[in-house]
Amino acid sequence: MIALGVVAAVRLASRRLQARGVGTADDMSSIAIWAVPAGVIGSRLYHVITDWGRFDGDVVEMAKIWEGGLGIWGGIALGAPVGLYVAHRRRLRIGSVLTCVAPALPLAQAIGRWGNWWNQELFGRATTMPWGLEISADKTVSAGYPVGTIFHPTFLYESIVCILICVGLIALDRLVPMRPGRLFFVYTASYTAFRFFIEGIRIDPAHHVGGLRLNQWVSLVVFAVSVLILLSDYWRDDVVQLEPQEDSGSTVDIHE
Repeated sequence: MIALGVVAAVRLASRRLQARGVGTADDMSSIAIWAVPAGVIGSRLYHVITDWGRFDGDVVEMAKIWEGGLGIWGGIALGAPVGLYVAHRRRLRIGSVLTCVAPALPLAQAIGRWGNWWNQELFGRATTMPWGLEISADKTVSAGYPVGTIFHPTFLYESIVCILICVGLIALDRLVPMRPGRLFFVYTASYTAFRFFIEGIRIDPAHHVGGLRLNQWVSLVVFAVSVLILLSDYWRDDVVQLEPQEDSGSTVDIHE
């Protein structure tokens, strides 16, 4: 499912890159060839570091990504710089590349999240809602619930919201002029706002600090930084508009 998400994301980003005259499909493919593996490595490192006690220094266990365990922020933290470096080497405008890629990221997440359904993992608290998720008996018992319990399908919630974010970013990009690259921070702000709340109903083991899961703290920090960047641009644009413009026609050259 992650692979399918990557294919869809690269295709969308390529079309946006070409439509804006920023680059070509070959450029996007070159970026993806390096950024995707880096993102997978970063995702796994994030998971291993934040759940170190589970691995206890076992390198073999750390490498078993097919057993689950990828953190989105580790993927972005390593994949984005690597992708932007490749874009720089190909002489593409970094800000414009970020704008083109921004909607593709939640699209990849929306598709990749269905891997949690296949693996019967990362579901939420028990629920009586008609769309509750039924999982196998052994998984239900290991989660500490009686057989027959249904759970919040958090993977489905996130998949739906990521699709909405993707569509919203594309629409916003068409309707609201922004500085190159700022659409990326709209993505990080909108996703982390949702992720904070979805983490609150998940029941999988996680480190807690101050009553919140670690990923909730990460979401708060990324959200705050993203909003500050967007607000600083808004404030800077207002200052530029308020500054008096010099009237070049009102001056006289005394040497004429």
